[in-house]
Amino acid sequence: MTQTPTRSRLRGATRAAAAALPLALLAACAGTAGDATPAATTTTTATGSPAEAATYQPRLVVTYDGGLLVLDADTLETVDRIEKDGFLRVNPAGDGRHVMVSTDAGFQVLDAGTWAEEHGDHAHYWTADPVLTDVTYPAEKPGHVVVHGDRVALFDDGTGEVTVLDVHDVAGGRDAVTRTYTTPSPHHGVAVLRGDDALVVSDGTEEERSGVRLLGADDTEIAATDACPGVHGEAVAAEEVVVVGCQDGLVVVRDDTITKVASPDAYGRIGNQAGSEESPVVLGDYKSDPDADLERPTRVSLVDTRTATLRLVDLPASYTFRSLGRGHDGEALVLGTDGSLHVVDPESGALTRSLPLIDAWTEPDEWQEPRPTLHVLDRTAYVTDPATNRVLAVDVATGEVWRSVELDVTPNELTSAAGRHAH
Repeated sequence: MTQTPTRSRLRGATRAAAAALPLALLAACAGTAGDATPAATTTTTATGSPAEAATYQPRLVVTYDGGLLVLDADTLETVDRIEKDGFLRVNPAGDGRHVMVSTDAGFQVLDAGTWAEEHGDHAHYWTADPVLTDVTYPAEKPGHVVVHGDRVALFDDGTGEVTVLDVHDVAGGRDAVTRTYTTPSPHHGVAVLRGDDALVVSDGTEEERSGVRLLGADDTEIAATDACPGVHGEAVAAEEVVVVGCQDGLVVVRDDTITKVASPDAYGRIGNQAGSEESPVVLGDYKSDPDADLERPTRVSLVDTRTATLRLVDLPASYTFRSLGRGHDGEALVLGTDGSLHVVDPESGALTRSLPLIDAWTEPDEWQEPRPTLHVLDRTAYVTDPATNRVLAVDVATGEVWRSVELDVTPNELTSAAGRHAH
């Protein structure tokens, strides 16, 4: 049953705070984008006449076999359908307006058509029709997209090139690029640019990767380790501490120091992490069978970046790499194959609540296949249910499913454009 939320309860203090704070001007820049926009003509902003709104208007972006759906995050109504062939992946671009769509050509910029403009001590909020722009940052194998602060780092697994963009100008093509770096060898990697312009970047080859480097603004090496076999994934915790996952634990990058946190098992892979600026503890997955083709893990990891210690937490069900999230106050959230959203206290490791949401499900054999996916925006957890083609909106604090919708396509990946700059 579709339930109608009270709009003031839905966003509450988060929207009030956003309206009171000056926001950066997020209107995307048009114009020539050089090599980053190879098309002869470009569309760089949402189309149609913008409409002003009383507060910010978040939107969701859902991938399906054949394109993208843009949904209103409050009503879950479809705002637009954009047809696009190929297996698509989506990530926030960091400005609250744009989304990075990974395609065969590289990282293509989607304007979700929701943004804020600063006017002195207040902001104005606008919406327009979404558009998949012609601005593409070329990549042979588009990989991880990592937003931190006012920059977003794109990693090309095919070349090892890292492209850092100013999030205020992600649709600006070449003009948006603030830094580039190419790793010694191509690999499935990741990069994070800290606020002090130090770059945390993986190192390795297509056959083996085990390195994490901390580079200064001039790319000189500040610290390094080769003790991170199977490097994969990252997260940023409180105080701008960066963690990177390994097959036997992870590494913690704090200030100019890299510290290894070992798993309790000889093979204890932490390949996917979820961090929160509200918490010094990072949530990660945990797999302990190196010979399992498709291990269904039932434990998650909690790494305290203050003490470089690791705790494992048993869950009542397995989960997948699209199951991890963090709540508004730093809660550790895991969407289980039992259909429940499990809430874990990151400090104590206690399982505080399990919220039944959808029917039990089985992880598909191929990682590209649709599976229930968790995405958190403000105080709401959005959950996809491919078995019924639904998207659910869940109040994390109360567990109430305050809205659900059945789509006419099967949802796969899920992300959002908040309609305001989060930083």
